[in-house]
Amino acid sequence: MTGQEYIDRADESLDAAYEAPMSLAEYVDTVLETPQVAAHASKYLLDAIEDAGTRMVIEEGEEKERYRFFDDPYNDGEHAILGNTEVLNAFVDDLRSIAAGRGKDEKIIWLEGPTATGKSELKRCLINGLREYSKTPEGRRYTVEWNVAGAGNDATSMTYGNAAIEDEDDWYESPVQAHPLTVFPEDVRTDLLAEVNERLDDHIPIRVDGQLDPFSREAYDFLEEQYRRQGETDLFSAVTQPSHLRVKNFVVDVGRGIGILHSEDEGTPKERLVGSWMHGMLRELDSRGRKNPQAFSYDGVLSQGNGLLTVVEDAAQHADLLQKLLNVPDESHVKLDKGIGMDVDTQLVIISNPDLEAQLNKHADREGQDPLKALKRRLDKHEFTYLTNLSLEAQLLRRELTNETQVWDPETWDELETWIQEPLSISVRDQVETATEKELAPHTVESAALYAVVSRLDSAEIPTGLDLVDKALLFDRGYLMEGDERVDIDDYDLETTAEDGDHGIPVTYVRDIIADLLHEPQDRHHPDLPVEHVLMPRDVLNAVAEGLSDAPVFSTGEATEYEERVVTVKNYIFGQQEQDVLDAMMRDKRVDEATVEEYIEHVYAWESDDQIENERGERVDPDPLKMKVFEIEHLGRFDEKNYDGNEPDHAVEQFRTDKIITALNRHAWQRRDEEFRVGDVNPKEIPVINTVLGSYDWDDIQRTYEDFEPGQWDNPPSGTETARLKAKTLDNMVEMFDYTAASAELTSRHVMSQVSYRWD
Repeated sequence: MTGQEYIDRADESLDAAYEAPMSLAEYVDTVLETPQVAAHASKYLLDAIEDAGTRMVIEEGEEKERYRFFDDPYNDGEHAILGNTEVLNAFVDDLRSIAAGRGKDEKIIWLEGPTATGKSELKRCLINGLREYSKTPEGRRYTVEWNVAGAGNDATSMTYGNAAIEDEDDWYESPVQAHPLTVFPEDVRTDLLAEVNERLDDHIPIRVDGQLDPFSREAYDFLEEQYRRQGETDLFSAVTQPSHLRVKNFVVDVGRGIGILHSEDEGTPKERLVGSWMHGMLRELDSRGRKNPQAFSYDGVLSQGNGLLTVVEDAAQHADLLQKLLNVPDESHVKLDKGIGMDVDTQLVIISNPDLEAQLNKHADREGQDPLKALKRRLDKHEFTYLTNLSLEAQLLRRELTNETQVWDPETWDELETWIQEPLSISVRDQVETATEKELAPHTVESAALYAVVSRLDSAEIPTGLDLVDKALLFDRGYLMEGDERVDIDDYDLETTAEDGDHGIPVTYVRDIIADLLHEPQDRHHPDLPVEHVLMPRDVLNAVAEGLSDAPVFSTGEATEYEERVVTVKNYIFGQQEQDVLDAMMRDKRVDEATVEEYIEHVYAWESDDQIENERGERVDPDPLKMKVFEIEHLGRFDEKNYDGNEPDHAVEQFRTDKIITALNRHAWQRRDEEFRVGDVNPKEIPVINTVLGSYDWDDIQRTYEDFEPGQWDNPPSGTETARLKAKTLDNMVEMFDYTAASAELTSRHVMSQVSYRWD
């Protein structure tokens, strides 16, 4: 696009976000037509979250409904919160209770957890989501602005803070985003809200409590006094006429509907909460001894967040302030000074590391005399934990290493598994003029993520025969394969414990280890391939494990415990690499999916005593010979003695019924509201067929390639079967699994070095 076209797009973006100011009467008509635009703070936040919709995810082995709002969809996922779906759902449940006034009005939502668990991402996600929602027609947010010019001879303008605004005849917006309906007297507002809620298609009614903010009240009182002196009978109409009061929409952002108190913010409690007096302005306004609210800064966190959301970040740094917030949720009021108060409508959220809880419990031994008891009673805690899903941790690690922001939303486990195992290429520039491409070989990100997850899992009471890697896989996909059988997590005696995700290796530690490795050429060489620029899974796993004892974030006990867990991860990742090599070696021998699908269709027709449609469109009986050939040659389960001619014996019939038909029936049940077709079933979802499609072992290699010698793999003699097989295998690894020539060479060498020991 041209420069002007970008300018035009920016114009369109702003035009879509803002409306022309309207009169109070026009605003009321808008509210009656679209009631949700008048929502109180907690309801508005809830509406914004629910508006983005939901999706299904698997976490800790269970299917859960997740709000897409927390995937940061408006910002291409840049600040998505990965995992912790149950915590986020509980947060939304709290909002629903608070918005409806069902007993949690006085609660302050507290989000706690160790570093790098997504708490700060939640803050950014809330800012992004609320900002973008407020730009939509259904998410408009409104406030009031005043102009007292012309109401009397003594005043021609207003101001607040220490900077006068001189535009459009001295219009001044409420500095704390006052709700337009607070202009109305309480009795009128009550009736108006009753009509609004009758028109609202929602079980949570809209509430607008409280009075105008002090600045707006100053303008209102001045106008009312002026018109009263002039004998005006319709005072409210005079005060709120379009020349004095306008309703305008604003785009929600930090400082305008969202207040963020950062850890480094300083000042007295009052300054941090609501703002400070401008003493120079007090003298200038000459308010005859009283403190004029026009001379207040309104830059405290509650002032910024009035109307929507107030977040106290790193709350342990503001523990002194929390007690000052005690009455804000239930009284919805805060003082600027003696006799000057401000009603606030905001959802309070505090975010902290676990050290805040230690501060809150410092008087716990005093039991009934604990001075912090009232504060603790008002805090509703939700604990963020480290991720315990391999796929989520792999996605998070990729985010930490690159600028990838897209949230993974796969349709199948196969698709997700491919993403987990993918390689990664990163440009690194050290002391050379041009950047160097460094490769994280396939399974490298997977290995680092799996090690981090395994370090976070409770090792107690794991079912016999399983290890921590198995537990991690169960948490991620909800099942394991035991031979041909798919065993779901519910069939294991495995439960999530409070220890899962409570501690472990954080993603930031792993990220820093990999970042250091990227700047260190690996101690290996090849005459033609840049193997020194490839990071292999074992490179990362060794570096992560070896650095534990020197890292200050781990105790001696933790370092020892986590270091011991690396062995199971290495074994699993080697198995993944080994299968890649086997599949690449046997690529030409694999059964094509069309043949497999044909077999499944014939078996389904055989079981249901039905017919199939041949290539000429004719209905014919299933072919017993085709089923027999497939079962002998491809499945390898049976031989000629299992058949009388082409007719199967009892063992074959039972196999077809138990292994093939049972899986098809499961799919038919899952699609019971739709028309079931055998062709709709992915053959890989039938365990025994998935094995046929691509699971080989070294016995298969030995039978297929009789002259193959794994000990010669590193430098096979020219013209040998080993040389031909190696060239074909490396090419297949590149095409099938996205290896580069260098990473394929290194991976295959590593696998063959282990295989050669047991080959004979």
